[in-house]
Amino acid sequence: MLISLTVGKVDAGVAILLTRDNRLIEFPSVLLPQNIASGSIVDINVSRNHAAEATSAAVFQALQKRILHTYGIHSPTPPILRLRNATQTSLVLEWDPINLATASLKSLSLYRNGSKAGSIPRPLEMLSTKISGLAIHTPYTFHLVLRTSAGTYTSEKLTCRTHQMTDLSGITVTPGVLPPPLRGSLTRAIDRIGGKVIDAVRIDTTHFVCIEGKGPLWEKAVEMNIPVVRPEWLEACEAEGTIVGVRDYYLNADPKARRLGPRQVSWQQHPRTTSVASATASAATESQSGQLSASGEYPAADPPLTPFPSGNLHAVTNGPKTSLETDDSNPPPPPPKDHSPNLESSSGDAIDDQGENSDGPYQHKSLDSTPTPDKERGEGTREAGDGELDEVPL
Repeated sequence: MLISLTVGKVDAGVAILLTRDNRLIEFPSVLLPQNIASGSIVDINVSRNHAAEATSAAVFQALQKRILHTYGIHSPTPPILRLRNATQTSLVLEWDPINLATASLKSLSLYRNGSKAGSIPRPLEMLSTKISGLAIHTPYTFHLVLRTSAGTYTSEKLTCRTHQMTDLSGITVTPGVLPPPLRGSLTRAIDRIGGKVIDAVRIDTTHFVCIEGKGPLWEKAVEMNIPVVRPEWLEACEAEGTIVGVRDYYLNADPKARRLGPRQVSWQQHPRTTSVASATASAATESQSGQLSASGEYPAADPPLTPFPSGNLHAVTNGPKTSLETDDSNPPPPPPKDHSPNLESSSGDAIDDQGENSDGPYQHKSLDSTPTPDKERGEGTREAGDGELDEVPL
């Protein structure tokens, strides 16, 4: 189709063209012929290019399909969280490699009991983490949250529980420098308590067992703050049936301070100390029964002394009482009282100026005076007027 247009104005980049019905068309001046000025008439032939349209549509559809197959079919998958190892105070969690598809990673966070515990550093490289400082025999719930440019993806919740003190199945040991016989006995001991033995130092290694601190495995264990103990620690745990502290089983610890379980004590390690009471009693028995007196008979042991709160120490015997023993249940009768008007003490006893009676060493007492307890015991009965006490057998 041929169209005639009149040039109205020509600028540096755009020319104004007028139609016959006075409509304005802006047309690039670069496409106009040379020496065009205002008032010039130009003919423009307009036609549709079907081949170019088909080619352009094909290119556009190919681009759409490529975008669909690249970004529309594959998408990031939620992380899969699982438990690798559990101890009394720690849990080791691991997950599969993260599948981001074509998305970009923003962050990977770990949540504990619904609260954010922290972000995983280098989530494309690290596939496990260790949570320490947990309570003994306590359940916990964990899940991962993956944030990408394609959206946010959450893993399934994982519920796990820390072990009891008597559960030794969480012990994971990496052996170091050990003789072959000791390594074999160590492996059998770990099998009996339900633990595991691994050859490498990993994040789930709980203890490094050796008798000498050297080698690359020992250096890595020290770098990762893993306890380095002697094989006796496993024997103590097996004997006690519970987790034993590692402080006394370090390589430089004092062997005398180690705990010995009931099955760990041998004839070489039998306890040589007893209680103070047992040792004292046995020593006294041996000293009395193991030596003969000069006459060829065993010396008689002194009766034990029994203290009383209000009296002196009395010898306690099991035989019948003799005449020399005092029966407290039947005290002797009090001595008779004297009517002499001598001076009285604070206890009411009459006292002579010279301290003794002319008839004897004992002074008569007043009938109204109250006898004191110390003079009631052990004194004889005095008849009235004779001035002396009769001897009374006790």
